Amino acid sequence: MKIIFTTKGKSWDSAMDPRFGRADTLAMYNEEEDSFSAVSNTDAETMDHGAGLQAAKKVLELNPDVLITGNGPGNKALEILKKSKVAIYIGAGDMTIREAYDAYRAGRLPKFESKA
Repeated sequence: MKIIFTTKGKSWDSAMDPRFGRADTLAMYNEEEDSFSAVSNTDAETMDHGAGLQAAKKVLELNPDVLITGNGPGNKALEILKKSKVAIYIGAGDMTIREAYDAYRAGRLPKFESKA
């Protein structure tokens, strides 16, 4: 299973970024291969609009099964992500990547369905 995290860094001990579209980094853990990698998302910081859509496209390129973030994507990005069937979990904004992974595995992160 491939799991994407919205983060502020590139290691297991990096802080999660509660933002989806403007997260500094998209980190990925591949459970089957026990491998960890990261993709920069800093170009989103300079975008006036569309950062969430751009981040959603990057996520799709990585083809994950799960996305773990803080607050969840906006409606337009959510539409794109739902088409790919990626499961989205929120509530990890004040954790490290390792803590977010452990919380996900323990079933302590709520599944995100849509913006209210």
